[in-house]
Order: sequence, then structure tokens, then C-alpha cells
Amino acid sequence: MNIANYSINNRVISWMVILILIVGGITSFSNLGRLEDPAFTIKEAMIVANYPGATPLEVEEELTYPLEKAIRQLPYVNFISSTTSAGQAQIMVSMGMEYGPDELPQIWDEMRRKINDLRPSLAQGVTDISILDDFGDVFGMSLVLTGKDYSYPELKRYADFLSRELELVDGVGKVDISGQQQEQMFVELSNERLTALNLDANTVMGLIQTQNAVTAAGQVMLAGERLRIRPSGELTTVEQLENLIIHGRDTGKLIRLKDIAHISRGIAETPQNIVRFNGQPALNIGVAFAAGVNVVKIGDAIHQRLAELDNQTPAGMQVQVFYDQAQEVSNSVDGFIVSLAQAVGIVIIVLLFAMGLRSGLLIGAVLLLTVFGTFILMDYNQIELHRISLGALIIALGMLVDNAIVVVEGILVGLKKGLSKRAAAAAIVKQTQWPLLGATVIAITAFAPIGLSQDATGEFMGSLFWVLCFSLFLSWVTALTLTPFLAEKFLKNNTQKVNDDELYRGVIFSLFKGTLVLALRYRKLAIVALVGLLASAIVGFGSVKQQFFPVSNTPIFYVNIWLPEGTDIRQTTAVSHNIEQYVSSLDKVEYVATTVGQGWQRYSLTYQPEFAYSSYAQLLVRSQDLEGMFDIIATLDKELPLRFPNADYRMQVVEYGPSPAAKIEARVTGPNINTLRDIAADLEVIMASDSGARNVRNNWRDRSKILIPQVNESKARRLGISKQEVSSLLSMAYGGANIGVIRDGTVTLPIVARLAEHQRNDMDTLSQLQLFSPVLQRYVPIEQVVDAVNLDWEDSIIKRRDRKREISVMADHDILSDETPAVLFNRLQPLVEAYPMPEGYELSWGGEYEAEADAQEALGAAMPLGYLLMFIITVFLFNSFRKPLVIWLTVPLSIIGVSYGLLLTGLPFSFTALLGLLSLSGMILKNGIVLMDQINSDLSAGKLPYNAVIDSAMSRVKPVSMAALTTILGLSPLVSDPFFGSMAVTIMAGLGFATVLTLVVVPLLFATFYGVRVEESS
Repeated sequence: MNIANYSINNRVISWMVILILIVGGITSFSNLGRLEDPAFTIKEAMIVANYPGATPLEVEEELTYPLEKAIRQLPYVNFISSTTSAGQAQIMVSMGMEYGPDELPQIWDEMRRKINDLRPSLAQGVTDISILDDFGDVFGMSLVLTGKDYSYPELKRYADFLSRELELVDGVGKVDISGQQQEQMFVELSNERLTALNLDANTVMGLIQTQNAVTAAGQVMLAGERLRIRPSGELTTVEQLENLIIHGRDTGKLIRLKDIAHISRGIAETPQNIVRFNGQPALNIGVAFAAGVNVVKIGDAIHQRLAELDNQTPAGMQVQVFYDQAQEVSNSVDGFIVSLAQAVGIVIIVLLFAMGLRSGLLIGAVLLLTVFGTFILMDYNQIELHRISLGALIIALGMLVDNAIVVVEGILVGLKKGLSKRAAAAAIVKQTQWPLLGATVIAITAFAPIGLSQDATGEFMGSLFWVLCFSLFLSWVTALTLTPFLAEKFLKNNTQKVNDDELYRGVIFSLFKGTLVLALRYRKLAIVALVGLLASAIVGFGSVKQQFFPVSNTPIFYVNIWLPEGTDIRQTTAVSHNIEQYVSSLDKVEYVATTVGQGWQRYSLTYQPEFAYSSYAQLLVRSQDLEGMFDIIATLDKELPLRFPNADYRMQVVEYGPSPAAKIEARVTGPNINTLRDIAADLEVIMASDSGARNVRNNWRDRSKILIPQVNESKARRLGISKQEVSSLLSMAYGGANIGVIRDGTVTLPIVARLAEHQRNDMDTLSQLQLFSPVLQRYVPIEQVVDAVNLDWEDSIIKRRDRKREISVMADHDILSDETPAVLFNRLQPLVEAYPMPEGYELSWGGEYEAEADAQEALGAAMPLGYLLMFIITVFLFNSFRKPLVIWLTVPLSIIGVSYGLLLTGLPFSFTALLGLLSLSGMILKNGIVLMDQINSDLSAGKLPYNAVIDSAMSRVKPVSMAALTTILGLSPLVSDPFFGSMAVTIMAGLGFATVLTLVVVPLLFATFYGVRVEESS
């Protein structure tokens, strides 16, 4: 049975389907989750291992190397990179892109087992190894807690309270706090009192350490009852610690700790991370959303809970939002829905003018039903509303009416030929159902490389393919079922029969026919002209700007501040505070949030937090608008080096795609540290010679100073003093040594022994330090075993990649200019690659070039299969090789429109534009299939080949051009969108130009391939 007849005959079923689509679509739309970006799995884990006292070289050889070797044995690893510094190794492990959220937890567990098995064989001084497999968590709502007159511990107590309350909000997955300062108990020893009482610091520290250790004291059974023995003496307060009795070694007198030390409670002197918000000390509270939730609703619930807790906030404390993904999502989704509504309106208006009132409204109704059906499938497959899925809907809008236009146009033509509505609908559906299915599958398959890509970009953009797949397939179903049903209901019967010659009258048809006849008559000249036009477009494409991902429209940018390597974090804090005050004073600055020592918690999917460096600070600056943001950047780019000349700066804007450490990154691997530094210095000179290069640097930074006390081993052995005792004493004197803990309820406070501030910041204190000599049974000055203190230099950072030493020379483009990173890279690449590398050293490229190449490689891996499937479908449709070849030869013509469209608009050819170019092939093939099918139909009807070619082209002018026009105009709301703008122009210009040419080129090539002569016409 003809499916059109079935739909018309079974009216109840057809109305029920329409009702289900309307009610189900509206319900599903309200149920769809809302996100800023698609859910994305960051396949990275970070391993932080500590080896106190070890030099960077010792850490590399004794800790980093064995860890990397063990991890590399896992078959899932893509690459390993590491940063080794004094006493610490930070290892980033990136897994293969083919592993998703279901496999990763088991992979991380397997990695943990590998590392735990390795622990016993590591160096004895390795203290702890942390495995952070939640490194990729995105904290979509980022709060800051400030309080001008409150200490960090007081802020932390209220932050803990807020954290507990927010974790109970339904839809919140995780709450984390950063910027907190470790509270400690300080025992500041007096060097003078120690000397006067003939005590050494190691003895005092050892006593405190053993006094507060938790040890079992056994159990005893009395009268059948087992009693646990628990000796007293545990220290829990400052007073108890002050009154701790210390035995004088020589005098036998009992001395209390407060006699030789000042005991106080405070925060760590050297913090790991400091957070400020608008100049005030702050804590950052990150809230991560659970998977698959409506971020907007959960955001509202969090704000409501914060409002309820407002009366419990201590006076003077403020909870402020510095990034609210829920609000960003709401604005983004609302904007896209407006664009979607505009696109629907534009398509319907075009149809009303081109097809008539009833036909236009009918196709518009079918379009809306298809969109509603797409919402149902999105809800069922858990695809949320976000930037990519909404963009896919807008891209699909114009194509969704293609099938319906063909069917309605066929019905209208049938009515003009005197057929009834039912007969006309049945005839056109029977004729076009399989060609339209093939064309629809081809259009879907054109997007398949996006959905099948195993790359991170493929995962990010994957929903684009699935939304298009759902919507386009539904458009075929509704075109064959609901369109004939509604046409039978609402279209008028034609009372006057029209001859074939009268069907296609008018200026446009006459002009087109004249052009086609001319092209067929002078076909060789026409083909040469087409080839020349295509060649000029290819040449012109070389002048199109290249870009990976565009700049976001969120008015946020970063000021990355690097002080000289070795700078204390307290000095970094002071400098960044001054810079922060200056930035805050500029016009149009909404707020300034500062993190010192490391990057922020990952508040956005594309944000890449910086590793831990004491000389690093980052200012996150939000402007009132995008235009004001670039004005601020221009001011800072000029003023910061003049006002604060002792730091390096890197301005960085928020982008939609991956954010590598630098846009241009030349990696050099090799064994020798000095040789690597020499090569890097030469490459820096090469890059800096380009006037467009900014922030030229290397990732090893400069060497830093180090003090080396020269221990006289022979003297030390004679006195029975070990190097460890010397190191422990120096650690206590100049930094502070952890010697135990005090338990305060659920909080454990480290006890830190140190000298008074004026002594620990003075190298002359060395002459006052004493060590106990077991041989002499008395205290001796440390200078008896330390001959001198020398100043030397060391490589404070050693970078490795895949178990090889690697130094990266990095540069950025000028973000204030129109130049893209690709343009700068194309100038620098030949210069850098011309550098003669020594034997054993290799050059490779990272940065944006690597990210883009990986994305294109992943797309390219899926493309051959997709295009092979598309070609096979066209062969099946026509049972021929020449006819599909005719259709496929029109695909390259899209480059003509794309090239000139991007050149005229000045937009770059971005990764999204590449996706648009790939999708164009499906759209153009779809038009070609419809036209070729009509040629076949006319030939089967007995027409002469030349007449069949002309008549087929004439009959398909309206549906093909209407399908292209609706797609083009439907995309117009996206032209101004920063993410989809270049894709929209690519599709609009490419499809517009290719459609005009396709209507001429398919008949032209068909006539050429099949030897159709003009003389054959009747």
C-alpha cells in the first residue's frame, strides 16, 4: 500500500501522531537538560608525588622516571607529561580518546594499583603520592567568600558550613574549596635560650613528636572484663603544649617548653595557594553539577538556598558569585531559542512568498512537527540543550523542509495536471520516496565524521551529528506521511488543467532555460569556465584566514603573571596585589579575581588550570561588555610592563575550544639539559624576530639560585653527626619542621617547630645553631661541620613528555590584531624547522597546531567510510556508475562559494567551518539526486534525452532552489554568532553558489557523459 494513501485513509492515526508530536515535543522540551557546553569527559588524571629535600634532578631520576615507567605499561595511555621541581613531581596522564566515562573509573583504579605496587621500591624519602582522577571536574558555579576582618580559619569554618548545605541541594554533584590556608601550631624556639640551657633543637622536636604520637598501650582483663589502657599526656591545647616538660641533658633540671619557645596558633607562613576577590582575601567555593541535570534549575535552587542561609552569614562576610554557569546557560539557551524562532519564522515567510499561503503554512506546520519530534528523540537519548545541539537544530531547519517541499511541489504540479489531491500525493510519494530516503541518508552521512570521530573535538561536537540525524530522518518520515495527509485536508483542488508548457512560465524560468540551453550548446566552453572558476576559488582560499576555535562572547579574560623563577609566593602575592589594584581602577572592569600559586578550579570546560608554581599568579578579569574587554586588554598590554617591569605577562581571552599553554609551541626532546636550553635560547631568538609574536618564552623558565652548605664529611664523622641531622636542623631553623599534630575535634593541626622570624630570615643565624655530638657528649656549633655556604644555580623545573626530557619554546599571536595564530605559525614554522638540530634531538609541534591536527586526523579517519557509504547509496539509487559520478562532480563546486563568501565577510576558516564544508557535500548531493531522479523519470516516460534533460531541470528549479533558499536564510541568525558564524557563512555561500551551478552542471555533465546532442530535441 502507498504510504501516502495509508496516512490519508487512516485519519485518526494521523491526527494521533500529530497530537503526540505536539504534546510530546512540548513536554520533552521542558524536560531537556540545559548546559553551556556538551557533557565532556576530560580523560586526564594528575599525580602529585612529594620527595622532600630532593633536588629537581634527584626527583626526576628517583621518582618521576619510575612512576612514568610504571604508568606507561598501561595500554590505555595516550601520552604522559611531567613537571619536576625541588621535592615534587607533577605528572599528567592523558588516556586515549576512545575511552569514555564508563571505562575511565576502572582505568584509574588500575593505574592506582600500578602505582601502589611501585611504592615499596621508590626512594625512602618519598612521603606521599596523590592521584587526582577528578582533575577534569567542572565547577560550573564558582562562589567567593570574603570577609575583611576575618582570618582564613574563620572563613574556612563558614565555607565548610556552606559546603555541607550546598551538597544537600538536589542536582549538586560536588562542592570543593580552594584558597584555604593550613592552620598550624607554631613552636618558635629561641636560639639564645637553647644555647644557654645547652639544648639542641633536634632533642626538643623529638620529644614533642613522641609525646603526641598515638600508640596502643594494651588491654587487661579484670574480673572477666577487658579494659583498654590509655595513658594520659596527649597534648590538645596551647597551654598543655607550653607546659610540656623537657629534661635538661647536663643539669638534670626540668624545663618547660614555654621557657625556650613561644607557642602560637596561626596559618602556614608559606601558603600553597592564595585567592583574592576585588582585593580582599577570599576562599573559592566551587559547585559541580550532577550529570544530565538542568543547570538553570539547579542554579536557581542554589541561589534560593544561599538566600535562605543569608541570615546565618556572620556580619561582614559576603558570598559572591564570580562565575555562574546557570546564568550563562540561561542567556545562551535563551539567545539560541530566539535564533531558532527567528530561523523558523524566516523559513515559513520564505515558503509563504514562494509556495503560496496554504502551501507555505502546510510546510511550516510539518517543520514544527519535525522539530517537536526531534525534541522527543533528544529527551529519550539524553541530549541536552546546549550550544552545539541548538546550533544543530538551526543548521537542520532549512534542510528539514527539503523533503516536504518536493512532496508539496509534486502535489501542486499533479493538481495542475488535473489529478485529484489523493492521486497527486500518491504519485509523488511513490516516485520520490526512495530517492528522498537516499538523499536524506546521504545528508546525514555527510555529518557522520563528526559523530564517529574519536577525538576530543568529536566528542564535544558529537551531538551536532545526532540531532541532525534525528531531525533529518524525521523530516523524511513526516514528508511521506503527514505532508500528504495535511495536503489532502488543506490544499484546494485545481479546477483548470494546465499543459506542461504552461507549468514553468515566468522570468526566472525563462532566464534559467536560456542559460541552460546556452551551456548545453557550448558545453566545452562552459566546462572550461567552471574549471577556471574553481581554480580561482582554490587560489583565493589561500588568502582566507585560518582559525581553530573562535573567541567566546563571554567578556572574561586572564592576565597571567610570571615573576622570576624562585620568587617566594609571598612576594608573588604582594606584586599581584598591586597589579590587581591597578586593573580594578580601570573603566568597565566589573570585578577582578586573583589566584596565586596555581590556576583556578576548572570553572568552565575550556579552562585549563595552571600547575603549582610559587612565582605564578593569574587575574581573572570580567568586563562589562566585549568591546570594553578589548579596550582594557589594550591598556594593560601597554601599561603593565611599564608600571610593573619585573614580571612577564600573558593576556589570554576565553575561547570556545581547547586552551593550550600557548598558541605556538615548538617542542624539543633530547637527553642533555644544557643542550636543550641552548637550543631553546636559539629558537626564542628566531620566534622573537617576528614582529607578530608575543610572549616568547620556554616552559623550563630561568635557572634559580640555591644555597649549598658545604658539609665537611670527615669532621662530621669524627663528631658522630650525620647529614640528615644537619638537614633537619637547617629545615627547622629556616623554614619550619613538622614535628607532630594536635587534635582539635575533627581538625588536626600540624605542630611546626621553627626559629623566631628575625632569626629564620637571617643567614647569620647559622653561626648560632648547635648540634649534639654523641662522640663528645656535648653540643657543638654547626659551623664545626659546615665549612662554608655557597651560592649556585639549578634547573628548578624539568619537563618531560613520554619519558623524555622536553623543552617547549612558546609564543602567542597578538590578540588585539586581526591576525590569527595560524598565520603566525605559517611564518614561524619554516624558520624553526630550518634550525639544525644536533643528533639525538627532535623537534615537534604542539599548541593549537597539534590540537587542530589531531581533530582533523580524527575526522579524516571517519571520512573515507562515510563518503564510501554515500557513493554506494547513489550507485544503488541509479544502478549506474556514470550517473553518481555526474552528481559527485558537483560537490567541489561548493568551494567556489565558500572561498569567496569567507573572503567577502572577512571571517576565518575555523574548525566549525570545516564541519560546515563537510556537511555541504550532503546538501549538494541531495539536490543532485532529486534532479537526476527526475531525468530518469522523464527518460522512462519516453522523452527524448535532450528534452528530458531540459524538462527535468526546469521542473526541479523551484523545489531545489527553495530547499537551498530556506537553508540559507534559516542560517542567517547564526551569522553573528561567534561560534557558528564561520560555519553559517560557509554553508550559506557554498550552498547558494553550488545550487545555482548544480541546476546547470548536472544537466551539462549528464549530456556530456551520455553524448546527448542538441539536435535530438523535438
